Amino acid sequence: MQANLTKTPASLLLMIALSAVLAGCASPKHRAPVEDRPVGAQARTTPAVAPAAAAPVVEAKPAPGAENEGKPGYYTVKPGDTLIRIALENGQNWRDISRWNSVENPNRIEVGQVLRVLPPSVDAGAVSTKAVASPRVESRPLDSRPTPAAASAATPAPAPAPTPVSAAPAAAAAAGADDDLTWGWPAAGSVTSGFDEQKNKGLAFGGRAGDPVLAAADGRVVYAGSGLRGYGNLVIIKHNATYLTAYAHNQSLLVKEDQAVRKGQKIAEMGSSDADQVKLHFEVRKQGKPIDPAKLLPSR
Repeated sequence: MQANLTKTPASLLLMIALSAVLAGCASPKHRAPVEDRPVGAQARTTPAVAPAAAAPVVEAKPAPGAENEGKPGYYTVKPGDTLIRIALENGQNWRDISRWNSVENPNRIEVGQVLRVLPPSVDAGAVSTKAVASPRVESRPLDSRPTPAAASAATPAPAPAPTPVSAAPAAAAAAGADDDLTWGWPAAGSVTSGFDEQKNKGLAFGGRAGDPVLAAADGRVVYAGSGLRGYGNLVIIKHNATYLTAYAHNQSLLVKEDQAVRKGQKIAEMGSSDADQVKLHFEVRKQGKPIDPAKLLPSR
């Protein structure tokens, strides 16, 4: 056998070796771990990615009462407003404003909300027109009284009979009745700071802690509490459709909301709540606008 191999050409031996190697690779026991897949199988098994959907457009919800913005007799809530402050600035009871606007939680009003600040029975347009049409009456000093000589010299000529206009005479009579109040001093102490429409919207009275604070006129308490920043323990009295008075920085309050009070009745005790010293801050509001109380209070 050895003799035969030595006689075999080298080329023939190389061919036999290569054939053996190829036969081993083709054996089923050594198949490569490759799985045949049809073309396009990946595309069928991978879900298509949908294009990103556009973000939905959310329309801004209008604030409650926005349809009345700018109308006479309505007020648009501003940052920092509270229902108590809005009521004071408009000469109303905060509970009434809450009821007129169906406000369930008076502590939750939103900026931009439009609130009715006049009773539903009042024609706000007529009130606005009347205020513009009679500036002479509004600008007259509240405590001025014409002398007899001036009254006789200023006797006007007979005027033509006026044309009847809905409830204008009744409104005028009511306004006259509202101005007919008897006023008294709210504290016995001296005035330490006078009226300034921008810096001090009332009078400041000096005194000692516990000194009595008195109702300046007959009326009904519409607020008694400390919910108005800058006023401390506060009492607000509504005297009629025109006038409110406010008594601030008290040490203690002696009346409750919706309580009727008489002129000179003790309603609180002087203090320094939300203030740097003991004092009474006293305001008079005419239809919500602060006026100088000294023009209404009698001489001492």
